[in-house]
This record gives sequence, structure tokens and C-alpha cells, in this order.
Amino acid sequence: MCGIAGFLESGPPEPRAAVLRRMTASLRHRGPDDEGFYLDHAVGLGVRRLSVLDLERGRQPMTGAQPTVRVVHNGEIYNFRSLRAQLQAFGHRFHTDCDTEVIAHAYERYGDACVSHLEGMFAFAIWNAAEQTLLLARDRMGEKPLYYYSGPTGFVFGSELRALLEHPAVPRELDLAGLARYLAYEYVPAPSSILAGIAKLPPGCLLTVRPGDKPRLTRYWEPLPSPDPGPDEQEWATRLRHQIEASVQRQLVSDVPLGIFLSGGIDSGAIVATAARLSPAPLRTFSIGFDEPTYDERPFARRVARQWGTDHSEAVFTAAQALDLLGDVGHLLDEPLADPAFLPTYLLSRLARRSVTVALSGDGGDELFCGYPTFLAERGVRYANRLPRWIRHLAEWAVNRVPPSTSYGSVDFLLRQFFRGLPHSPEVRTQLLLGGLSGAEQRALLGPAARAACRGLDVYEDLTVAVAEKPGLDPLDRLIYQHCLFYLAGQLLPKVDRASMACGLEVRAPFLDPPLVDLACRIPSSFKLRGWTTKYILRRALASDLPEDVLTRRKQGFGVPLDTWLRGPLRAAMQERLEPGRLARQGLFEPGAVSRLIAEHVGGRRNHRKVLWALMMFEAWCDHYLPGQRWT
Repeated sequence: MCGIAGFLESGPPEPRAAVLRRMTASLRHRGPDDEGFYLDHAVGLGVRRLSVLDLERGRQPMTGAQPTVRVVHNGEIYNFRSLRAQLQAFGHRFHTDCDTEVIAHAYERYGDACVSHLEGMFAFAIWNAAEQTLLLARDRMGEKPLYYYSGPTGFVFGSELRALLEHPAVPRELDLAGLARYLAYEYVPAPSSILAGIAKLPPGCLLTVRPGDKPRLTRYWEPLPSPDPGPDEQEWATRLRHQIEASVQRQLVSDVPLGIFLSGGIDSGAIVATAARLSPAPLRTFSIGFDEPTYDERPFARRVARQWGTDHSEAVFTAAQALDLLGDVGHLLDEPLADPAFLPTYLLSRLARRSVTVALSGDGGDELFCGYPTFLAERGVRYANRLPRWIRHLAEWAVNRVPPSTSYGSVDFLLRQFFRGLPHSPEVRTQLLLGGLSGAEQRALLGPAARAACRGLDVYEDLTVAVAEKPGLDPLDRLIYQHCLFYLAGQLLPKVDRASMACGLEVRAPFLDPPLVDLACRIPSSFKLRGWTTKYILRRALASDLPEDVLTRRKQGFGVPLDTWLRGPLRAAMQERLEPGRLARQGLFEPGAVSRLIAEHVGGRRNHRKVLWALMMFEAWCDHYLPGQRWT
């Protein structure tokens, strides 16, 4: 696992070398073990390395058979050994046992189509000096990030925003449309970013650029369900179990200590159970919980750990720890992200990093196998729409007058979200259930300058167009596609990447292994959501592996008791960060609107934790990246 950075531009070597070193140094947390550089008349490539495979010989940038090809790579190629054997049969000779060298040789053999032969999580850059071409590529599901800037004086790229901002050609300017998208999604979906002129390479895409030319973007893969109606339920369960085992097996390959994140849910439990069967030595597992019982999953994690005999460690995340991290969160996030689970994920990563360098996670299972309440909500919509409008309005009125509960996943909160999304299209409704503000809610919150800049902007256009382009999918498969392309790639995977890489920890997700994703895309949706049972086929495949109460419990996301904390131990920090005078000087948000949200939340009349936390995270990011700037 690494951080990569570079540029495509001509000029004197000395100033360019200093810029490249600054860019690369900004990513030291992603790769604390080593650094490497390549610089010629046209390109600069830099890398910070976290050594995981071939610790001695795996230094980057790396070449293939020809010295004119140079590669910098962030991630892991899980099929590198089988791919290396195929390339050796074509006459390629290898000098390391490192997956980065396989990328170089695959490029020499297959050109840009090399990405279709790579199975793993990756973001890489390849410079072909003979053809004067720079190729950037990102993995299928978006596990590894890659930002780029294309301007009049050159092209700049890096694993994180901070690396690009070390280059003098890259402007440090807030994109107000990016801010609107952040408020709508609780993250900024690709290809947009929070800064003007900087884009994210979308998952499953590659980009080619030559000196003086505009970049050319190509999509090589997307998470498109293609159900196969042939196999029956038992056959799918058997195939799924075997593929989980195969995917976990190859993600256990590491030359450094490895462990597993164990939440207490089905997905991470499946990884632990499978890895325990495959590993000759006891596994290390890591969990984090809360003092608030309804948010605390540690008892379930302990049951799985006991059943499979793991060396289990756990920690408690408290409001005091959250308060301590608020001063650093803008720097840690790199780009605004409103997922409150970022902070406990960071603490979990620190806990794991004390004894391992690599950790497996259960990410991806909910999106591929219909694990979220959002999948059930669409079934509820069908029933709600059969009711007379006056009954729906009466029910919504009644729900909004129920005092908010402080319990995780309380019925009143879920029903409020349900009725809030009911008037919208299925895609927008699902996004509102996941988080974010509607257009009307944004307009009430934004200040005059931001409101004017975003006038006419449809923040959901990318979402609705992307889903509308897949008319052949059944409604449930369309939701799976949306969850994978947006929520997983835009919010959950960046959360894990930022939190873990801030600690120099590599996190791998077996459920996102390409063969397992391909299998999941072929399983009909009727096997994933059966009645009101989520992840039906996954539960069937794991029936003998997990404790009964873990296997049958309802979905519990990595929730944080923010509603209670923002009324108590984090209240002063919230009021300081969102103080009316401060907001007025900044000019982005209406101070009165924000104050009303705070008063309603603190008074217990409404639960505004999501929007208040989104504002706090944005302000923390601004303090670090755009200190003192005003938009009035």
C-alpha cells in the first residue's frame, strides 16, 4: 500500500524535483517505509511505500522489460502470481516477487487493456517514454483513490488532494458546486471534488494524457448486475461459499503481520470464519465499540472471536476521544466527509496497527447482497403509495411529532427519513435515506453567494443519469448498482482508506475481490432479498459458520451516538465551530438557519445530527485547507 503523486510538464529539472519531493512527502502517512522518484524532461513520478510484499526488492518506481516504462502503484494485485506465470509463458522475465512489477509487464504485453487482467485494489500511473503517454487507472470498485488536475501549464495527479496542492500550478479554490454535492450526498461523488479544477478518477476508469493534450477518460468496468436464472438456491449458496473462501485465501497473502476488523455483523464474521479455516495459526481480530449499549456491537464480535479462537483486541470510542480528534479531523479527512464513523474507524486502525500492517474487512457485503434498510424501504414505498394521500400526510405529521429517540436505528428516525424521501424518485429517495439534504433544504441553508453560484444546479443529475442509463435492470438491481457506484465508492471506501492510511495500515476487502463481485452480480436479486430478510443467500451460505444470534440479527451499521454527544459533551465544540458570527464572516451558510438547527437539536425537538455533523466536518476541513477565506 502506498501513496503516489506526479505531474506531466516540461521545465528545468531542479525546481520540478523539489516540487515532486514535496508532493510525495505530503503522503508519508500512506507509505512510511520508503520513497522513490523518477524525473525526466516531461514527467515526474513519486511514491511513498508501505512495504507489504517483497520487502527488500519491491521499491518503486518500477520498470518492466523496457526501461522506457515506469510504474508507481498504490494497492494490491491479488492475482499477480497467476498473471506473472502467464506473462512468463510469453517470455517475460521477472526480478522481484512484487505485484507492481507484474503491472509493468502486463502493460508491455496488453497496453491499456492490462487493467482488465488485474484483479485487486489499485490506483497506478504508468509513464511510457517511448510513446510519451501517461496512463492513470483505478480499480473496479474504487477502493484506492486518485485525484488529478489538468490545467494550461500541465497535468498533476496524486492519491490525495494534499499532494496536488503542493504543486504551484494547482489552485486552492473551493468549488461551490462541489459544496452543494457534499451537502446532498455527505461526500463529493466522483468525478467532482471539493476544489475547483481538481477531479477524481471514477472507479473502473482509466485516463490517458500526452504532453499538451487534454486527458482522455475511458470506463473499462462497472458494477452492473447480470442475473443468471439457471442455478437454484442451493447451488448459489454453494458457489458463494466457495468463492468467499477463494477470495479470502488470496487476500491472506502478505509478507507482514495480518489481522481482521470484526464488527459483530455477518460480513466481517464471514471473513473471520473463512480465514480461520484457512489459517494454520490463530488470527488477530480487532473491534471497537461504545459505552451506549444500543450502538455497541462488541458482544457479538466476542462471540464470533470465541467460536473461531482468534486473538481478539477491542477498544471503546468515547465522546472525549471524538473531542480530542476534532482539531485534526480536517487534516485527516483530506476532503470533506460527513460519515461520523470515520473517527472510530481511525481509532480502530490505530489499534490494529500496533500489531499488524494489513487488515481484512467486511466492506461491500451490504451493497452487493442487499443488507441495508434502504433496500427494504422500496418495498415499503409500494405499500405507502397505495394509501390515500391524506392518510400519508397524517402519518407523516404524527411521526414528526414523536420525540426523537437516542437509540441506534430508532423507529421514529427511520420513519422520518422514509416520509422525507417519499415524494422523490427512487434514486433520490434512496440517497436521502442514506444521508444528505434535498435541494430545498440546501437552499434554506446556503448563504447568498453559494446559493447564487448553485442556481440551476441539479446535484442529483449524475446519480439519476447513471441509473437511468441501465433500463434493463429490475428495481432491486438498480438499487444495488446505485449503492455500489455512489455510496460504497463515494463514502464508505474513502472513509476506510483515509482512516487506515492515516495510520499506515492497509485494509483489504474480500467481498470486493473481482471474482466475488462478478459472482454477486450474477445472483438474481430474488435470492438477496427474500421477503423482509436481507442478505438471504449470504445468510444461507454462512449458516454453519456464525452464532445464531449473529446470523439472524438485523443490520446494524457502524453508528456513532452523535445525537446524544451533540447535546452533551460535543455541544460546546459544535456551537464554537458553527458560531453565527464566524459563519457570517465566512459567508457560505445562513447563520440563522444553522442556529435554528442547533437549537432544535439541543432542545431535543428534532434530531439534526447528520446535517450538523456535515457542517462541522466541512468547517474543520476549511480551517485546514482554506483558512480565513471568505465568500461574501
